[in-house]
Amino acid sequence: MKNVIFVLTDQQRTDTLGCYGNTVVRTDNLDALAASGTRFDRWYTPTAICTPARASLLTGAAPFRHKLLANHERNVGYLEDLADDQWTFPEALKDAGYNCGLIGKWHAGTKKAAADFGFEGPPMEGWHNPVDHPDYLDYLRERDLAPYAISDQMRGVLPNGAPGNLLAARLHQPLEATFEYYMAERAIEMLRRYAAAAETDSTPFFLALHYFGPHLPYIVPNEYFDMYDPDAISLPKSSSETFAGKPQVQENYSKHWAFDTMTEAESRKVIAVYWGYVTLIDEQIGRVLDTARELGLMDSTALFFSSDHGEFTGAHRLHDKGPAMYEDIYSTAGIVRMPGGPEGQERQEFVSLMDCTATILQWCGLDPAPAVDSRSLMPLVMGETPEWDDHIVCEFHGHHFPYPQRMIRDARYKLVINPESVNELYDLKTDPDELQNRYNHPELVAIRTGLMARLYHRLRERGDNFHHWMATMYDVGGLDYDPSLSGFDEAAYSSDEGGGQ
Repeated sequence: MKNVIFVLTDQQRTDTLGCYGNTVVRTDNLDALAASGTRFDRWYTPTAICTPARASLLTGAAPFRHKLLANHERNVGYLEDLADDQWTFPEALKDAGYNCGLIGKWHAGTKKAAADFGFEGPPMEGWHNPVDHPDYLDYLRERDLAPYAISDQMRGVLPNGAPGNLLAARLHQPLEATFEYYMAERAIEMLRRYAAAAETDSTPFFLALHYFGPHLPYIVPNEYFDMYDPDAISLPKSSSETFAGKPQVQENYSKHWAFDTMTEAESRKVIAVYWGYVTLIDEQIGRVLDTARELGLMDSTALFFSSDHGEFTGAHRLHDKGPAMYEDIYSTAGIVRMPGGPEGQERQEFVSLMDCTATILQWCGLDPAPAVDSRSLMPLVMGETPEWDDHIVCEFHGHHFPYPQRMIRDARYKLVINPESVNELYDLKTDPDELQNRYNHPELVAIRTGLMARLYHRLRERGDNFHHWMATMYDVGGLDYDPSLSGFDEAAYSSDEGGGQ
């Protein structure tokens, strides 16, 4: 019998974890998980926005393929739910006899909820803690806990003079009343029930715990709001961003997030509260993992931890995420522990959040083939050294407005294609903060051309039609078809002239 506990946070920076090098933030439980399993150092989200990334985890398909391309709160015309015939892994697990539960954030569709894909658990809609949720309110009443109330709101000023988006606030509730504690309680209850079923009739389980945080606004009780000294925090090096030689949309987003309207001290305090939020969540994850140990599940259960994407917290004079394919929001933490695998392993292969789909299926003894863009990480977690891609490809489709981007990154360089603007090329060895766009630097023409060709061919192999734009606008190497033709004409040309797809 093989079980899974899958923990997913929202909008968490990799550098908030001790096991990834942060020497200040307390993440004892996730650090211990990494020490007992595998930490991936090149783990990427397929796209840095909630709904498309979560849909890719559900389906094992890249966003362009499953076509759920935007969060519904800012959707400007994209689909809002997966197609009725779309394969998903929880449905496959249910068909195989698994108990499947989800506690927390869904945000992978508008009309279709988690229950429509085989999950049980209290349905939770939206992008932030639903503090008006009936089950949460019942939880507070049953325990005579204080209701939700906040003060000390932190925000900047929008370009039109209106108050900016809420970034952080002080929560006037005890720890036990927080939504994060409540979610851990519900997860522990479900875990105990699933463990009993496993003991009684050998029913395996998949339990997902999806936290809404540390997505902004960072709203935490006093202990966590004041846990870290802002005077001891340095702003990200890229907060010196000038946007010179970069797409104009990045500077526009900086104004939208009102970074320059806040003082440096305020920005450092926002980061301090963010770190407090990370510690709060880590402690609650620890309570769930402690229960798994108490129940004797560690020898039969694979443990996963990641985030749907990262967060700027002032990097590049930005907050949240958006149309800028920086490491801050695309490179995320990824930790996997499987019984029998080596402890304290650190892997350097380029992997994706959506690779978890095939990994879950293989661990559970099911066919991973339906997860068409996913590759099982199980060989890596078990200490093997298979051949692996030396690069990662990511995509973006827009937030607030359509904005298509594609990215390829190898061990040193990153190329970003922005059709409406200037492309970007970063040397991550000499410029890890991605401040200097070197796309037009003559000494990097060969690097740029090589990455362009690799990205083009990878997109074409996948069936991502973004490649058509690249074929006519950039040097992508030799072509075996005429890019001035399209659709039926292209097929006819290939047949008549001896070319081919």
